[in-house]
Amino acid sequence: MRNRAGSIRLATAGAFFAFFLFAFTDNLKGPTLPVLLPDLGFSYFQGGTILLGAYLGFLLATILTGALADIAGKKAVMLVAGAALFSGIAAYGGSSSFWALTAALAVFGLGLGSLEVGSNTIIVDLHRKNKGKYLNLLAFFHGAGSMAAPLYVGQLLAAGFSWRRVYHLSLLAVVLLPVYFGLFKYPGGNDSNSSRIDFRALGRSAFTRKMVSFYLLISAYVAAEIGMASWLVEFLQKAKSQSIFESSLFLSLFFAGITAGRLLGSLLVDRVGFLKIMRYASPAAIISVSLGTFGPPALAIFLPLTGFFFSIVFPTATAAVSNLHRENMGSLIGLESGAIPAF
Repeated sequence: MRNRAGSIRLATAGAFFAFFLFAFTDNLKGPTLPVLLPDLGFSYFQGGTILLGAYLGFLLATILTGALADIAGKKAVMLVAGAALFSGIAAYGGSSSFWALTAALAVFGLGLGSLEVGSNTIIVDLHRKNKGKYLNLLAFFHGAGSMAAPLYVGQLLAAGFSWRRVYHLSLLAVVLLPVYFGLFKYPGGNDSNSSRIDFRALGRSAFTRKMVSFYLLISAYVAAEIGMASWLVEFLQKAKSQSIFESSLFLSLFFAGITAGRLLGSLLVDRVGFLKIMRYASPAAIISVSLGTFGPPALAIFLPLTGFFFSIVFPTATAAVSNLHRENMGSLIGLESGAIPAF
């Protein structure tokens, strides 16, 4: 029992670190974009298309690694994630052509999607009684990584480092992920659910009315969050006439709101209820982002405040999905996560 309890703690800590790394590396794109575009002579359209490569890779990963988690186990997913993330970042930091950068971000997206699915399935598998709490704690580490990324980028760019060096230095943290998960056994030894997936049962579970409503919710929510993370700095500088420092600070405050909201959510979600708490958070987020986007520059402060209301939606939706179905949980979480780039 002691060995299993220790393995559960190690796997949980690994999932938390993986989600921090997921957010940290994912949110290098937004702060470096204003530097990358003029450096390589790319337009906004080209920049957006390059970013699309990451989301296509993410979509592919959620489709494949959800099934991989059920067949080969969660640990295998994390090892695949580490390899893809390292390869994608290394290639992106060393590329200059449009298509090479797009392809590199697609591999990068494969790593991100694998991290997202693998971490969520680990938490749902190991903490079934209080998964709402642990999924919000998992998301807290995502917020912490997201908040750290613009600060890290800002410091290096201010010190004269290139955007390429920003990415290459992040590889020092990425390499720790496969090393960490290679050092211990997953609790119970074989962490796969079965050697085969019942695709008929999966189809019946995945496309119920409730599941489709969750896909739509996650698509709308993450489209907004990804848009904020990728373009907030550029939007504030161009549309609200903010300085580089002020716009970067607002991005950090946005993720600080997400981090604080998820920490608070971990304490409240199991008491208040999954759906009830999302009914309050979702309209508040819509009002906040609308005021910050369409209001005068003085109301731009509502954009980082939106992060607080965004914070609880995704982890709580994942907890609600895990309550609906027990079989093929990795595949279902993968399909739910696959809704993320579907905007």
